[in-house]
Amino acid sequence: MKRVYFTVPGKPQGKARARTFYNAAVGKHVSTTPDNTVLYENLIKDRYLQQAGGIYLERGIPVSIRIVAKFLPPKSISKKKHAEMLCGSLKPLKKPDVDNIVKVVSDALNGVAYHDDTQIVSVSAKKVYAASEGLDVIVEEYNG
Repeated sequence: MKRVYFTVPGKPQGKARARTFYNAAVGKHVSTTPDNTVLYENLIKDRYLQQAGGIYLERGIPVSIRIVAKFLPPKSISKKKHAEMLCGSLKPLKKPDVDNIVKVVSDALNGVAYHDDTQIVSVSAKKVYAASEGLDVIVEEYNG
């Protein structure tokens, strides 16, 4: 079974909405992805390629993705709440939404880890507090 585990350092980001505007030069509406989203997707691709060892899931192979988004507890909380956050009693009920985190990862790996994100048949994602922030991602062949 093909499996790649990789981490993405830094604060987890979600997929930002595309910005649409009218471009008079071409006479039609044009959509662009915000720069910070493009940069974050490129970071995800780079981290995957560093760990993948050439693993690519061809067209027709079902894919499973597991994501853990790790956030730092706020600095302005009590030691008791800080400990509760790190042990998992308190969850990060804040932006970005978990579905937007999944979207940015699946779009970033499109054409890099697998042929197309339509191959994804199973997704597991959660947000947690941790001592260091980032994403832990596992991309693997689905064996349902």
